[in-house]
Amino acid sequence: MPKPSDDQHQALAQLLGFGSHSARKSHYPELVARLEELEGERNRYKWLFEHAVHGIFQASIHEGIRAANPALARMLNYDTPEEALWALTDLSHHLFIGGEEELRQIRHILSQQHGLFGYETRLRRKDGSAIYVIMNLLLKPDEDGLVEGFVADVTERKLAQLRLLQLNEELEQRVAERTCELREARDAAEAANLSKDKYLAAASHDLLQPLNAARLLISTLRERQLPQNELHLVERAHQALEGAEDLLTDLLDISKLDQAAIKPDIDIYSLDDVLLPLVSEFQSVAAAAGLQLKHYIPRVAIKTDFRLLTRILRNFLSNACRYTDQGSVLVGARMRAGALRIEVWDTGRGIPEEELGSIFLEFNQLGIGRSAKRSGVGLGLAIVDRIASMLGYQVLVRSKPGRGSVFSIDVPLAEAMPRERVAAPTVVPQLGDPLPGRRLLVIDNEESILLSMAALLEQWGCTVVTATDEQSAMTALDGVAPDAILADYHLDRGLTGWDVVLAVRGRFAQALPAVMITADRSDQCRQQLQGCGVPVLNKPVKPGKMRSVLSHLLAGNGNGNGNGGGQDSG
Repeated sequence: MPKPSDDQHQALAQLLGFGSHSARKSHYPELVARLEELEGERNRYKWLFEHAVHGIFQASIHEGIRAANPALARMLNYDTPEEALWALTDLSHHLFIGGEEELRQIRHILSQQHGLFGYETRLRRKDGSAIYVIMNLLLKPDEDGLVEGFVADVTERKLAQLRLLQLNEELEQRVAERTCELREARDAAEAANLSKDKYLAAASHDLLQPLNAARLLISTLRERQLPQNELHLVERAHQALEGAEDLLTDLLDISKLDQAAIKPDIDIYSLDDVLLPLVSEFQSVAAAAGLQLKHYIPRVAIKTDFRLLTRILRNFLSNACRYTDQGSVLVGARMRAGALRIEVWDTGRGIPEEELGSIFLEFNQLGIGRSAKRSGVGLGLAIVDRIASMLGYQVLVRSKPGRGSVFSIDVPLAEAMPRERVAAPTVVPQLGDPLPGRRLLVIDNEESILLSMAALLEQWGCTVVTATDEQSAMTALDGVAPDAILADYHLDRGLTGWDVVLAVRGRFAQALPAVMITADRSDQCRQQLQGCGVPVLNKPVKPGKMRSVLSHLLAGNGNGNGNGGGQDSG
């Protein structure tokens, strides 16, 4: 019976292509040299077989492994290659982790394709542990069921891949967890910010009520003949109230912008309609500061939100007048790259280059000087920046210290001039004072505001009747119609001043002149008031504006019909 080693050598000889011919080489001299050459090749291939880095084996798909090289034995942790020569029935137990099912699949593929290349699998070592390998199997066509196999150990690479995969999965999980944490933190911050904004809006609205009463009382005192020292104190109180009003107005604007509560209302306007009212408004402001206000307004149309653009330009003009000690302020416009660039020039103190990047931050002031008494809190340009971002406009600043600054904004041009609008009636000077002797109905749910309004209106020579709702208004009027009505919009229990105005008009069957007053500056309230068709004043009420509106309503066209519902900007 042949030894296993003899079978190994015989199989190796068959693998290398040698058989019984070598035994007869001495009988054929011509063959001797060729056989010796072949013997040398045999020895070289034998050397490669025995010293190869990768495992090599020969197997029969019917019998099992017939030959294996030392590299395969080492790979499987066997002492000699002979230990790796398993019969077919033992392969599933000793070698392939996949067992008999894997062997059956391998035999099927080899019978169909005569080769299996790049086959990745796991093999069992002597101690029972597993290694990852890549096998290339070739079914020899000239010998029945003979397979030559080449095996490469890729355990380290495979384990590295698996570890990398695990790390990627862990990283993805950590990223997902962190993303969830950040999302929760963002949601909490947004909720807190929204709560803050709502609180700020509510608190500011509530603060405007007593501020309105105080402003009216101070205005009453300003119009009286007081000793100089007392008049000085009254003026200081007036300035302080104006500063508080500016702060609250800016805070309300910031709050609404942060809540995205303001939606642009884009339409086509003539540039005249936008700039001329601002020029008229700031003529007196510039004159009081000893400045000359110039303007250049080309005849063009722009596509914008009238109210928001006006807010931006009003801030530009206000800062120009506030921070210019002498010289002039110029507002104008020119074509620029398919848009209209509206510019406000001043000859003021200018802004250092290192400060230009921070002037649009909240609570950042441009400087101190002549305007230190009312320098504001630095929210004006922050509001400008937010509004410009909302509209998609670009704000530009150029400045030279000691020479002045230029603030500009690019606004889209319209293709054609707007249709003629029915303009709200402008307040024009009237001959004489129409207020003395007039009987006015004032409606407000705040007792302090009623007292303040009554004091101011009575000082103007009016007879004042006050009420908090419809019932008290009818009682106070005692069957006599008023000459005009001043009504707060938001009253108690969901009632509005407009409801009371309509009730009073219905009671006397007259379209009595009316003015709506409100501390609510929301877009919703503005839209509601637009449908009333009457003038609207925002709290804190500016006495000069209120007197001008009342004078217009009571002079000449006293029925109040056809008055515009435009809301007072200040």
